[in-house]
Amino acid sequence: MADNEGKKKTSRSLQQAMRKFNTAEEYYAKFMIAFAGKTRLKLYRKIASLMRNRFSLMDALDMLHDSASNGGKNPGEPLAIAIASWGRALNNGKTFSEALKGWAPDRERLMLSVGDVSDLESALLNLIKVSEGSTKMIRPIVGAITYPAFLLMMAVLIIYAIGVYMVPPMIDAAPNVVWRGLAKDLVDLSGWIKDNWIIAFSALPIIMALIYFTIGIWTGPIRVIFDSIPPWSLYRVFVGISWLLSLAALVNGGTPISTALRALRRDASRYLRERIDKTLVFINNGDNLGQALAKTKLNFPDVEVINDLKIYSELDNFEEALNNMANEWLEESVVVIEQKASVLNMIALLAIGGVIAWAVMGTFEMQDQITSGMG
Repeated sequence: MADNEGKKKTSRSLQQAMRKFNTAEEYYAKFMIAFAGKTRLKLYRKIASLMRNRFSLMDALDMLHDSASNGGKNPGEPLAIAIASWGRALNNGKTFSEALKGWAPDRERLMLSVGDVSDLESALLNLIKVSEGSTKMIRPIVGAITYPAFLLMMAVLIIYAIGVYMVPPMIDAAPNVVWRGLAKDLVDLSGWIKDNWIIAFSALPIIMALIYFTIGIWTGPIRVIFDSIPPWSLYRVFVGISWLLSLAALVNGGTPISTALRALRRDASRYLRERIDKTLVFINNGDNLGQALAKTKLNFPDVEVINDLKIYSELDNFEEALNNMANEWLEESVVVIEQKASVLNMIALLAIGGVIAWAVMGTFEMQDQITSGMG
């Protein structure tokens, strides 16, 4: 009896919150929740857990709102406002994926829209798996790019310091010496970096910014060639795994391949849209997923994956095979990317070690040539 009363109290708290918050509070809450991916995933996991224990979606939201609002004492908390907004939308006849509009990315809403029709709990768990899988890929990719870039900037800084603090006094000590070999190279390069330090220090950040802003929109045959070279190859793997995990989740929910591809296209980058569009052309002509991907000649998401899909697409349990393959590829790719990151980091360390050794040898040669010139 006490439980029922508590449940009614929670429900009234949620209903009151649905009426209380204003537009400004809702906009602020939407901004906060839209950028709080971990918070949303925790909430999805709690909803799925409650639904697994036979709570209805509205009852689950009642309980979560009570927790987020501290028993109704803090209804203005962004998470409490979000839950109240979703409850209001559900009361107005909308589905859960529709209620999330403005609160969550379209990709999340798309994956949950399948569950609205069949099994929301499974859709929530699939969404969590896809999101966590994508996040698992980000860390090694960032490490593979940022650390070598940092070491390269350090190398430029070392040569700049040599050009500012070491080379000028040595030149002043022997103004008539004609530099040769490593000494000449050191004088020339350090002098150029000293005179053009803005270009030297801004070149790498500009290149990285250019890659960052174009990596999702650059398409065409030349891009296919670059897709085998870091960082473009890392982006291909990341997008490919995220796409394959999302596709597997939709197909497992009963969505046909062609429909799932069109759905994923809506929230895709220009890069991914090109690959989906070309794949759809062949699927519409009767090819299975693996055959269609192979005929695009884009090597997306991966040559080995394409060959496996040619086989799995003919199996009766294709949905299960696709899901297993997506998860296996995720685990393998994380390991491969971490290995590539280690190799890139080692190359970068050797490179900066080489720069330091070159600078030291160049300095010694300058001293030798100064001594010879004086003699």
